[in-house]
Amino acid sequence: MKLAVALLATIAAMPAAAQDYRARLPQDEVIYFVLPDRFANGDPANNRGGLAGDRSKTGFDPSDARYYHGGDLKGLRDKLPYLQSLGITAIWVAPIFVNKPVQGGPGQQSAGYHGYWITDFTHVDPHLGTDAEFKALVDAAHARGMKLYMDIVVNHTADVIQYRECGACAYRSRADYPYQRRGGVNGAQINPGFDGDATGDFSKLTDPSYAYTPFVPAAEKAAKHPAWLNDPIYYHNRGDSTFAGESSTMGDFIGLDDLMTEHPRVLAGMIDIFGGWIDRFGVDGFRIDTARHVNPEFWQAFVPAMLERAHAKGIPNFHIFGEVADPAAQAAHTITARLPSVLDFAFRQALLDSVAGTKGTDVFEKLFDGDVLYAHGFDTAIQLPTFSGNHDNGRFAWFVRKAFPEASEAEVLERVLLSNALLLTLRGVPTIYAGDEQGFAGGANDVDAREDQFGSKVPDYVARKLVGTTASIATPRFDETNPIFREITSLARLRTATPALTRGRQLLRAREDKPGLLALSRFDPVTGGEVLLAFNTSTTAITRQVQVETRSTHFHPLAGSCAPQASAPGSLTISLPPLGYAVCAAETRP
Repeated sequence: MKLAVALLATIAAMPAAAQDYRARLPQDEVIYFVLPDRFANGDPANNRGGLAGDRSKTGFDPSDARYYHGGDLKGLRDKLPYLQSLGITAIWVAPIFVNKPVQGGPGQQSAGYHGYWITDFTHVDPHLGTDAEFKALVDAAHARGMKLYMDIVVNHTADVIQYRECGACAYRSRADYPYQRRGGVNGAQINPGFDGDATGDFSKLTDPSYAYTPFVPAAEKAAKHPAWLNDPIYYHNRGDSTFAGESSTMGDFIGLDDLMTEHPRVLAGMIDIFGGWIDRFGVDGFRIDTARHVNPEFWQAFVPAMLERAHAKGIPNFHIFGEVADPAAQAAHTITARLPSVLDFAFRQALLDSVAGTKGTDVFEKLFDGDVLYAHGFDTAIQLPTFSGNHDNGRFAWFVRKAFPEASEAEVLERVLLSNALLLTLRGVPTIYAGDEQGFAGGANDVDAREDQFGSKVPDYVARKLVGTTASIATPRFDETNPIFREITSLARLRTATPALTRGRQLLRAREDKPGLLALSRFDPVTGGEVLLAFNTSTTAITRQVQVETRSTHFHPLAGSCAPQASAPGSLTISLPPLGYAVCAAETRP
């Protein structure tokens, strides 16, 4: 699937930062998502985060997938040339804030290498480096015309608050344990002046013991920063979420302390915290972790405040996208919570169903028909970060091998390449998960899909077969000759050089109720020029007639092969190899 030689030459001649990076819209980017601990180790001196003792104290054990491995911000900065070679224009970095190094009961301990167990929201975790090194990373990215997005968390903190009544406590609802009474509906009355459900004024709540009796262990009385986060009054304290009903926004996230985001102090505090990161470092966007587990009213106030801070800093196109890990609910959150954008889990599901599955290409018709449900329809849908896999949901190649256990390695590679072609040409903002470009094929979710890119010492990681190479993950994987790396590079540069693929409207041309043809047209937002995208999800070659605009009479290939001219006004012959694709641009002729 090679790009036209002329186009490659044009792209190669472009300067690294051909335009002001801040002038680019969110849909102009190609995002790379990275967990710094698993990417590159630029400074081994910070491996233990300045802590002494064994792994139960420092959190460092490079041979265990659940612990810190040594990657850091300096290593990420050192690899910016590699990412730019890949065609990346924006880097989304997993949370870099200070984490509780280790948490969990006996036999269940693991480390906060992933960044989601925050104790100090105001500084960089010493395992990853310093505030100054984060500033150096942001500045170095900007110097290359690349943006940097922070992964932020407001739903919860690390697990510090405990309950007198139990360890892992079941969720207790507002109906059974109202705020006004201790010990349930028949308990002694407390907070007689508080009617939070009616007024929403949680500042009148003075006792957090309505469901359980929360307390902070003496050794962790001042563990959190800013200091207000140490007071249990700012948390829900209702026990573990069942991820259903009201517990979805009020329960502890697998034991993590769930912030009472309805409280005005929490809202003001989080605006101050994350506005400060914009002010201090000039970051270009936020990915919001667990966004659907926060009450919508919080986002209705938080998002405008962040956009205002960004504009004041001279950042006109600050990209905010929330994690709503439910394809059926993601559009609703752009309306109820007024999130500008969300991660497109529905797009990922369509990829799994069609390219890593056996469903027809009509799954994409259903996907794109749903674009009208977003707050601003297609204008919102075009800014949704799309992805094929990530650190929580597993790597795409793993699902391919699971769905097709008898497939040859050549077929696995072709399916991965096809998924990247869909990801990098269709509407949305393509997001590459670190390591996918090197053929990583980790498990279905979580820790199994968080392999080291700088050379792993985890036996389970090392034992895995990569896609597109016979190399081992035991050695650093930054190979720019890997066929997946080369394909992403070509398509990423094609995308950023072709306005129809970043900002253009999209029109479905053909789909089937079985594996086979998917065809869509995208149109240059200025000239109206047509770019036809054609994909074959079947394992047999196909030839079809595909509708195009009647004015599109002659075509040239940007990827794959294309008939040079229409068969008749409004119809083009498309021939695709098994699991192949083509990108065909209509020529403008007098």
